[in-house]
Amino acid sequence: MRPIMRPALPLLALLLASAAYAAPDAEVPKAAPDAGANIAKPPVEEVAKTSVHSINVGGRTLAYHATAGTLTIRDTEGKPRASIFYVAYTLDTKDQRRRPVTFFYNGGPGSASLWLHMGSLGPMRIQTANPEYIKPAPYAFGPNPDTLLDTSDMVFIDAPSAGYSRPLGEAKEKDFWGVDSDADAFANAIIRYVTINGRWNSPKFLFGESYGTTRSGALAWQLADRGVALNGVVLLSSIMNYGVRQPGFDQLYIGYLPSYAATAWYHNRVASKPADVASFVQEARDYAVGPYASALAKGALISPQERDAVAAKLSYFTGLSPEFIKQSDLRIGLNRFRKNVLRDRRLSVGRYDSRYTGVDADAASDDPEFDASDTAISGAFIATFHDYLTRDLGYKTDMPYRQSASEVEGFKWDWSHRAPGSRQAQAAPDTAIDLSAAMRTNPYLKLMSANGYYDMATPFFSTEYDLNHMLLQPDQQRNIEFHYYPSGHMVYLNPDALHQLHRDTAGFITRAVAAANGAPPVQPTMSDPKSNSSN
Repeated sequence: MRPIMRPALPLLALLLASAAYAAPDAEVPKAAPDAGANIAKPPVEEVAKTSVHSINVGGRTLAYHATAGTLTIRDTEGKPRASIFYVAYTLDTKDQRRRPVTFFYNGGPGSASLWLHMGSLGPMRIQTANPEYIKPAPYAFGPNPDTLLDTSDMVFIDAPSAGYSRPLGEAKEKDFWGVDSDADAFANAIIRYVTINGRWNSPKFLFGESYGTTRSGALAWQLADRGVALNGVVLLSSIMNYGVRQPGFDQLYIGYLPSYAATAWYHNRVASKPADVASFVQEARDYAVGPYASALAKGALISPQERDAVAAKLSYFTGLSPEFIKQSDLRIGLNRFRKNVLRDRRLSVGRYDSRYTGVDADAASDDPEFDASDTAISGAFIATFHDYLTRDLGYKTDMPYRQSASEVEGFKWDWSHRAPGSRQAQAAPDTAIDLSAAMRTNPYLKLMSANGYYDMATPFFSTEYDLNHMLLQPDQQRNIEFHYYPSGHMVYLNPDALHQLHRDTAGFITRAVAAANGAPPVQPTMSDPKSNSSN
C-alpha cells in the first residue's frame, strides 16, 4: 500500500475542490455512459457499476447495493492524478447518511484489497477451513453469515498501481510509492467517496490489514488534518513501527517471543503443555518484558550463569534446544525459528500463519524455502475475485488486475515518513505517532487492535508495545481495545475466528458510534483480558 506527502490546505478549499467534481445529491458515483463496457485504459471520468443483492443473516434479510467503480483523485489545481478502484456495499435503508461506513484495504505495501474483500467481512466470501490448503477450482464461494453489513456499509479500496487503480494525467506510478504519498492518495479517495455519496455525516471507520495498519496511522492523521473526524480505526495484524523491528534492535526478539511460544504450544513442543494458549502466551509476555529484556540489555556483560538460565527458559517457551539458543546469542531470528522448531520432523512452519507446515527439499537448509501459509490460499482468492467481479457485479475491463504494485517494473517503496510536528523525516516509519496525534486531537476516536496468536509476520506483542507507547493520557489510552484469535495473519481464514472477529468489530463500531452520541462508555469483552496490561 502507499502514502503521499502534501501541504495542508484549508478545509474550505478542499471541500470546494472536491465538490467541483461531484454530482449534486448523488447517492452513487456518476457512471460513464456504459459503466459495464470494456475499459482498456484507466478512466478519467468516474465509473460506477451498481447491482442489487440480498443476503440472509441470522434470520434477517439484508437488501443491499453493490457498486464496483472508480474514484478520480485530483491535485489542488483540479488536474486528475489517479483513478482509484473500489467496491462498495451499502445497505438499503431510509437514512443512509447516518449509517456507519467502513473503508477496507490490505497491506504490502502495494497490495490490492482482494484478500480482505474475498475472505473477511464482505457479504460474499470464500469458504475456508482451519488451517488447510485450499483445493483447486471449483472453489466454495457464497453468502457470508459473518458479514459486517449488518452494522456498517463497506468500501474496499485498491491502492494506486494495484488492482484496477492507475495513475492519470501527468502522474507516474512511482509518485504513489511511499508512506506519505500513499496515505495522501487514500485520504483523497475517501474524501471523494464521502462527497459524491453524501456520506459526510456518516460515522466513519478505517479497517486496515498488515501494512494497511501502517497506512491507517498516517491516514487517520491526514484525514483529521483535512477535517474528517473518524469515529474509529480497526488494526488487523498490525505493524506500526518499522524502526524498532529492524535487525540489530533487541526489541525485535522480545516482540517475537510470545508468538514463538504460541507456535510451540500449537505444535506440541512444550513440556507440560498448559491447557490453553492464552495463559502460556501471558507467561511468555511476562518473561519477555522482564528477565529476557534485561538479559539482552546487558549485551556482552551478561554472566555465564544468567546466559544459561535464559537459554533454558527460552527453550521452555520455544521448544528449541538451550545449546542452539546460546549459539544464537539468545536472539532467535524468525527464519531460524521457522526452520528449526520442527526440524526433527523435516518441516518448517509458516510466517503468515505458523500452524501451516511445509516440506523443504533440503531439510538441512538454514531458511525455509517457501511460506506454506501463503501458497495454501492464493490461487483460490485470485480466481474467485475475477469470477465474482465480472459475473456477479458486472464490472468489465481489459486492464489486468494487479495483485500488487510490485508487479510494475522498477517498483521501489519510499519508506521515509514525516510524522506530525516532526522537522525531520523518519528513515523507517512509525505511524503510531500519527495515530497518537489523531487520538489526542479527537477524544472520541476509538481504536481496536485485532491479532492472531500464530501470526509471525506481525507479532501481536510488538503491536502491544507500539500501542502502549503512544504517550496517551489515561482517558485516551482507554479508547484502545485488544482482541486475539486462534489464527494467523489473515485471521478470517479460520471460520471460528471470523465469527469472533465479526462480533468484536460490530461491537466496536456500535460502541464508538454510541460514544460519539453521548452514551456512557461500555467496556468491551476482551478475547484475551490479560493482554490489556501495559508492557
